[in-house]
Amino acid sequence: MQDNENDKMPKNQINVELSEEVAEGVYSNMAIISHSSSEFVLDFLRIMPNSNKAKVKSRIILTPEHAKRLFKALEDNLQKFENQFGKVQRTESGFNPPFPINLTGSGEA
Repeated sequence: MQDNENDKMPKNQINVELSEEVAEGVYSNMAIISHSSSEFVLDFLRIMPNSNKAKVKSRIILTPEHAKRLFKALEDNLQKFENQFGKVQRTESGFNPPFPINLTGSGEA
């Protein structure tokens, strides 16, 4: 009987593959979150200084359950980050683009 690579992995471990293209990542400095009764849609945008146009660079669609797990994971990681590097500072007003956000494109999620 031959040993299979999957037989050597612990039961609750997932083998994650990351392509070179995905590993490069996508820079985003703005996000828009919307939801329906069955899903959350996270649009990650990039807006350049002195521009009134932002382009969606990536869209992630999640179930409500997975959105909550992501929220908890982000919360946990932000706490660990702040414990190591100090509190993340926010401006008092938060992010307020100098113009209204107008969503255009191929439709709704």
